[in-house]
Amino acid sequence: MHDLFARTGVTVDQLEDVHARISHRQRLAIYRNAKKLAKRPDIGLLAGARQRISDYGIYGYAMVSSRTFGDALMFSLDHVTMAGPAVRQISFRIDGTTAILRSHGLDTLGDVLPFAAEFWRSSMTSLFSRVLEAPFPTRRMVFPFPPPVHWRNYERMFNCPIDFGAETMEWHFHADVLGQLCPNANPITAKICQQVCDVVLTESPGEPELARKIRAACLNSPNRFPAASETASELGLSVRTLHRKLADNGLSYQSILDGMRRALATELLENTHMAIDQVAERVGFADATSFRKAFKKWTGHSPSDFRPRR
Repeated sequence: MHDLFARTGVTVDQLEDVHARISHRQRLAIYRNAKKLAKRPDIGLLAGARQRISDYGIYGYAMVSSRTFGDALMFSLDHVTMAGPAVRQISFRIDGTTAILRSHGLDTLGDVLPFAAEFWRSSMTSLFSRVLEAPFPTRRMVFPFPPPVHWRNYERMFNCPIDFGAETMEWHFHADVLGQLCPNANPITAKICQQVCDVVLTESPGEPELARKIRAACLNSPNRFPAASETASELGLSVRTLHRKLADNGLSYQSILDGMRRALATELLENTHMAIDQVAERVGFADATSFRKAFKKWTGHSPSDFRPRR
């Protein structure tokens, strides 16, 4: 296990740390180590296929509880960074009866591209199949690298024709599956999971580690928006140290909470029929009046004006 994380800046202890995060660079370094340590060439395909719903955390549960597979797919694309892919830009289009996912920005992967593509495609095939509780109807896989020595394993894994040496990396599947109902659909669970994911995605690129830990601590707290003293205690800091470290980065505890509140309030106003006072309570305000003032300050609009006309 230690060899897998060698020279990556990631430690084994972080696997048990709910506050831990790894960067895109660190993920690719782990892929390179895994490729070097592997005793068989198709380890990327095999490792990806072993992924479970729980391995994706709240992201996976949001997908599996979606109403249709189309809803699950659109959610997955909107929140793709939470799944930790090697390629973070994925476009979607429909061509006749075929739906197509296309990966972009492949040049940043270098020699790790085949391994990353194998792991990502097999893991997502496994996830999609679990969302549907049925084999995923892939029509064709397209890869921008020569066929590896284990190329026949691709056909067995994905159960479709494989194109190697292409100019793009694409995943073709039957468009009809987009309207298929998910067997484990649950609108309440899906909404809660999506709200949590939206809050997590309010993190900013380059955000200090402490800010991310505060966000994670808030999400794990029975009270979604705990006082600074409670969060400081959870992180093993004094309140004074917490505020000082945030100030050193031009942040405040209140600004982090406000960002989370704004993200959640926006989601509830746009996508639910909850009354304004219910939204206010859900995002941690004592009354609707205080919430209206805060929301107007955040967005320049009142909650009622911001909400789409239905």
